[in-house]
Amino acid sequence: MRRILHYTLQLKNTGYSIALLALAVLLYLLIAKFPLHADITRNGGNSLSTSSVDILKQLHGPLDIIMYTNSKDAELGDIEQWVRDFISRYRRYKPDISLRFIDPVKNPEAIRNANIQARREMAVTYNGRTEHLTMLNEQALSSALLRLAHSRQQMLMYVDGHGERKLDGQANFDLGQFGEKLKQNGYRITSLNLAVAQDVPANGSILIITQPRIDLLPGEVQKIERYVDGGGNLLWLLDAEPLHGLEKLASQLGLLLAPGKIIDPDAQKLNAPENWTIGASYPPHPVTRNFNLVTVFPDARAIGADEAGREDSTGGRTNGDARKIWQHNTLIEAAGNGWVSRNPVPRAMHFEKGRDIPGPFSLAMALQRSVNDREQRIIVVGSGAFLANAYAGNGGNLDLGINMVNWLAGEEHLITTQPRATLDSSIQLGRNQLIAISYGLAVILPLLLAGIGGWTWWRRRN
Repeated sequence: MRRILHYTLQLKNTGYSIALLALAVLLYLLIAKFPLHADITRNGGNSLSTSSVDILKQLHGPLDIIMYTNSKDAELGDIEQWVRDFISRYRRYKPDISLRFIDPVKNPEAIRNANIQARREMAVTYNGRTEHLTMLNEQALSSALLRLAHSRQQMLMYVDGHGERKLDGQANFDLGQFGEKLKQNGYRITSLNLAVAQDVPANGSILIITQPRIDLLPGEVQKIERYVDGGGNLLWLLDAEPLHGLEKLASQLGLLLAPGKIIDPDAQKLNAPENWTIGASYPPHPVTRNFNLVTVFPDARAIGADEAGREDSTGGRTNGDARKIWQHNTLIEAAGNGWVSRNPVPRAMHFEKGRDIPGPFSLAMALQRSVNDREQRIIVVGSGAFLANAYAGNGGNLDLGINMVNWLAGEEHLITTQPRATLDSSIQLGRNQLIAISYGLAVILPLLLAGIGGWTWWRRRN
């Protein structure tokens, strides 16, 4: 009888073991087929940002990635596994990403054919175009994918020769950071001296005008007018200063530019400089889609449309001099409690009735019309300094500027939400903490598990 009970108990234990093993295999198969991921870091440092996911959605076709590196590295360890883990974040949203590794030592011919110049270089190919990366992180790879997502490489021209802000300049006054970001996003940038050029080149996608310090010659202004009349796209960054010959351009666009600078008391309540205007209200428009970042506009001027002009059935207006009707849309509205001061230097930070103009005001305006069966797009911003090197890093200034260029270039699909800031990219542990963790994992935890197992065995035996 005792032997029968013993065999029965053994049979039950064996059945339980087989059932547990089958359950473990089933769970493994389910996890392998339907993987679940959870990122518990404070800022999602182990998952892709929303902007990277949006970029992946623009890539309609397979993406081929080749990593030229040794499989092992004395400094980084198992590089292949690290790269696979990193690319797996992208594969969660785009499964048709292929990843291959080529060892430079074992296959030098492939290195020469691919024109590889650096150790641990990555080649990313999409739709017949290739980008090379020598630094691997989310910002670098997503920027490369953004460049590949461009339907074509477009050229941006900025007017030069009159003391304007330069898109490749490094001074606080210049727009070098903005220009560098545009290059990272796949745009080509070139300066344009209208005194030398016969006309504004037809192969440029966008003409950028920043505030000149000296007057443009009448012939130079005529070249700009012809460019606009022909349907060219334009980004005009204005300062609260004289237009230096560009008054006819403002009239051509049906714009009213209030003299003086905007005073924004709400900005001063935030301890911002007295010459700043805060942008936080963005009427619906493709440029400001999903955009909710605060922007700052130093020495801003108000921009309005000519209300005395004609209005067509689409809501567009034109002044008496314009030959074609523009549709004006406010992009940024600000200074609801502010005013435009006509004094060069405000004598007092209060509204002067009968002299100052009360807010709110438009800080930026988008213009559209149809020319030769194509849509012409123009954006005018009432602060040339908002993208200057000294201010571009404030709030969402740089991101808003990129959105403007993407819309002007007809690349609305590249207007994405903004990447998150990195808050906890690393953990700093002291010496005592490292010792405690090491002993806990290497000694205490194994002894604890062995003790529990021994106690369980002893209890069952008795």
